[in-house]
Amino acid sequence: MSENTATAATPEAGDATAAPQTDAVATNGAATTDGAAAPGAGDAATSTGGVSKAMIADIEEAMKDVVDPELGINVVDLGLVYGVHVDDENVATLDMTLTSAACPLTDVIEDQARQALTTGPGGGLVNDIRINWVWLPPWGPDKITDEGRDQLRSLGFNV
Repeated sequence: MSENTATAATPEAGDATAAPQTDAVATNGAATTDGAAAPGAGDAATSTGGVSKAMIADIEEAMKDVVDPELGINVVDLGLVYGVHVDDENVATLDMTLTSAACPLTDVIEDQARQALTTGPGGGLVNDIRINWVWLPPWGPDKITDEGRDQLRSLGFNV
């Protein structure tokens, strides 16, 4: 997976978020902005209310079912998922971007993400999702993972 960087402030214990312009911990490098290991990155946690929080790695894996409608490649391998945060109510906030700010397909991607994360056996990984569309840092081909590059090459793209 490509290394995405994010500006960040103080993360709460158990958070694993890479949210440009918000409190964050990088998910693609699993490190805080000071280079230390992210506390609880990818770990499951239980809040004081007994709600089991989804694991970040499981959410990222499920997001591979969300396919960019124009390119036919999943949003994780395209590098469109900048970060994930799961709150104590097991609601996931996804910091995402698009290949173009003018993309008219945000509703399609949001519907696919909701389907991938909130449905399935036992009701899904999370109770609900929110997508925080971010534009900084801007998306570029450098955000595409090696797997994403292989998929694009198989479609005839020169990446």
